[in-house]
Amino acid sequence: MAILSKKEIQEVRRGLPGDPEDFHSRYIEAITYQKVIGCIYLPNGNPYPGPKFDYKRKWFKRLTAHAKKLMAMELPVLLVGDYNVMPTTLDVYKPEKYLENALFRIEIRQAYQRLLKQGWTDALRTLFPHEAIYTFWDYLRFAYERNAGLRLDHFLLSPLVADSLKKEGLTNMYEVGIKQVIMPLHG
Repeated sequence: MAILSKKEIQEVRRGLPGDPEDFHSRYIEAITYQKVIGCIYLPNGNPYPGPKFDYKRKWFKRLTAHAKKLMAMELPVLLVGDYNVMPTTLDVYKPEKYLENALFRIEIRQAYQRLLKQGWTDALRTLFPHEAIYTFWDYLRFAYERNAGLRLDHFLLSPLVADSLKKEGLTNMYEVGIKQVIMPLHG
């Protein structure tokens, strides 16, 4: 996990608060371009059910609690990375195939929705509300060529950042590299 910037970067934290025993590299937070960037690698959680799924749920609760604190600060914040979540059927090429997968379990999709309800904006869904856009494709059976993918990576924006996205599209997002990630995924 890393946050790259062409400008000065100030690391704020490594690791998600809430469990001093959790030393996995799954969260890093920094300030650059006068924005707080939280880079996330949410646990996969498979196989379901099991201890890995339980860990994923606990980790998601910790992320939600931290995100709530960030939101309360009323700062420009981006929570970006691999959430290992397919929030809706639009985010998976074959939903029926993934019903028992930890990335698509209802509990995990509900956790993602609870996070959004804090006031976060899903940048990709805001720009492309009805399009099936994927960020991951399996390497088997020509999944990429068939566009048989999954949307696992997300850019969640606090209101101060989301306002720029809504007013200016991707133009103002160059500073933090969103266009470089979203546009290749879109096409």
